Amino acid sequence: MRTAARETTFKIVFASQFTEPEHGLSRALFKAENLTENDEKYCNGVLKIIGEHGKELEELLDSHSRLFPASGLFPADKSILLVALAEILYMEEIPSAVSVNEAANIASKYSSAKSASFVSGILAEIIRERENV
Repeated sequence: MRTAARETTFKIVFASQFTEPEHGLSRALFKAENLTENDEKYCNGVLKIIGEHGKELEELLDSHSRLFPASGLFPADKSILLVALAEILYMEEIPSAVSVNEAANIASKYSSAKSASFVSGILAEIIRERENV
């Protein structure tokens, strides 16, 4: 399972909401979480996707989060959604259901009480929309 790698990626994305990300932060978290080389590759891949497609991902969040624009989302929720969307949209080898479940679990652990259902709902809507295209 990639739970530790996903949580580490979430932490890096979350930190980037407040300051310019540093490569040293990634290395320190990789070491602290005892990530494998494959886990590090996964994290770096997701971070690259978010770096390259962040604007597109935020626009997608804006269009599906009717009450809050992406800029107004709780930073933890936004970070969780960005990681999950990177997987869902750009990492075909990861089943969407796994991405949604892992995102809900991370939201339950690191965000507010209602965040898991909010995150799951947004992701489910995006997945349904993609399947109907």
